[in-house]
Order: sequence, then structure tokens, then C-alpha cells
Amino acid sequence: MKKIYVLVLMVVFTIVSCNQGPKKSTEKVSEKKVGILLVNHGSHSKKWRELLLDVEDATKDSILKHQDISGVKTAFMEYTEPSIATQMKAFDEEGYDEVVVVPIFLTVSSHYSHDIPVILGLQIDDKIKEQLKKEKIEVYKAKARVSIAPPLDYTTILKKNIERRVKSLSEDPKNEGVLLVAYGDKKYNQQWEEMVEEIGSYLQIKTGHNSIAYSWCGHLVSYSSQPTKDGINKLHELEDTVIVIPVLVANDPYFQNDIIQTAVDEVENSASVKYIQDAILPDDNLNNWVISISYKTVDN
Repeated sequence: MKKIYVLVLMVVFTIVSCNQGPKKSTEKVSEKKVGILLVNHGSHSKKWRELLLDVEDATKDSILKHQDISGVKTAFMEYTEPSIATQMKAFDEEGYDEVVVVPIFLTVSSHYSHDIPVILGLQIDDKIKEQLKKEKIEVYKAKARVSIAPPLDYTTILKKNIERRVKSLSEDPKNEGVLLVAYGDKKYNQQWEEMVEEIGSYLQIKTGHNSIAYSWCGHLVSYSSQPTKDGINKLHELEDTVIVIPVLVANDPYFQNDIIQTAVDEVENSASVKYIQDAILPDDNLNNWVISISYKTVDN
């Protein structure tokens, strides 16, 4: 009988793979001037930020082939510049008529559904606005028309990404368990759990692993290593070996090392745990999705 163990609250995210962006004329014939703003969470880690900036570098030329799109920028929601407000001001100064915000977030979350719309001046929420002020996150309503594209989770990209990483560590699926470690979100726990179940079912079919568990590592569990340790120990009751996969957008030493690696090192059977401090990025399929969703949102 297939079994999926959901430990503490857990998360996941998926994505439709797009092998190439829609074909468009390379000649700029429209009077409308459209910009694309790639938005991500942000991090104190330079390595993390560079992985997100690499997405812009990998997709910019293809995005600009669209006849209406004239510019591509990246913004970090918090912690560092360039911020969303900084980049939106730049689009205004450069005379853009419309800006499409492409969120590089795994799934719906408080950031995606509430914080970013308030930062962009698309929603009014005094409570969130006050919290953003405390965090020194500037709110700016652009002159340009602003729209927000959907997040990654409606596609199959995440599933394929995790499948690839699990297979790279797997030697004997029948005697291995898989622990997916994700950030988590209190307000949207139902959506994250639904995605976790989808990914678990997908892995059972594609990799042959029947024992799959999930754990949070973010704010929801106070950035504790304990849920990850609990997940590893639970799977060790069922299987000889445990494969640990970070379901995180990019590699941040705080999460991949201080939280997840610490958990791996501290469990009793750490020698039978397989773990690499990796992340979803880099991923060519995600880059292709950025190109595709930019085109689709502009065309709509």
C-alpha cells in the first residue's frame, strides 16, 4: 500500500514546464511600452541573490524578443536593493506604460497574496502597510499599469526538478525514504499541503519511493532544525536510507546549512542520510517558464 507521511506542516510547489517562449516578432511595432519585473523574496545571502539575478541574465534576451516588451529588471522584496519600489520608480522614470510583475515564488503565500500587492499600491491594508514600514520596505504606487503573473505552483516544473534531484542521490528506492524540506506558510497551509501530496504521489510513480515525508524549516517552526530531524527519524523507522531534498528556491547557507545540514548531522543514523545543499535553482525549465509566463501575461 502506498503511504505518504506528512510531518509537522509542510510545503511544496510546482510548475508547467515550458521548453521555449511563444514565438513573436522581434521588431518593436507597438506604441505600448511594457516592462517585466522579476520579483523574489530576497536574502541576506549574496549567493542566494546571485542565483536570482542569473535568472534575469538567462531570460532577458528571449523576453525582449516580444514586440511589446522593452525592459527587464529584478527586484528583491526585502533585505536588499534593488527593491520593488526602486525598480518601479525606474520604470516610471523611463516612461513605461505597463509593468508585468513575475513572482519567482513557489506557490501562494502571504508575500505573494498580500505583501507584494500592498508594496505595489494595488491593495490597501493598513496593518500590512504598517508591518512593511517596520521592516523598512517601501510602498510605491507606479504611474504605469501593473499586473501580477501567477506563481510557479500551477506548473510541473517543481515536480520534475525534485524528481531529478531525488534520482541523482538514489541507489535503491525500495529501501529509501524521501524527506522534502520546505519553508511553509501558516495562512496558506492547506495549499502547501495539497501540493506536497501531489509531489509525493508524483515521486511514488516516477522514482519508486513509497515512503515520503515533509517538514517545514521557516518562520512557521521558528527556523528550527527539529522538524527536519523528526522527519528523518520517522523515515528511518521505515527505510534503511533517507534522502533529504530542500524544496527551496535558491541556496541560502542559513537554511541549507544551519538548519537542514545541522539536522542531518545531529540525527542518530546520520551516516545513512543522503543530502546535498542544493536548491531548485539553477533550472533551465524555470527559466523557460519565466519567458513563457511573461509573454502570456503581456498578451492577456
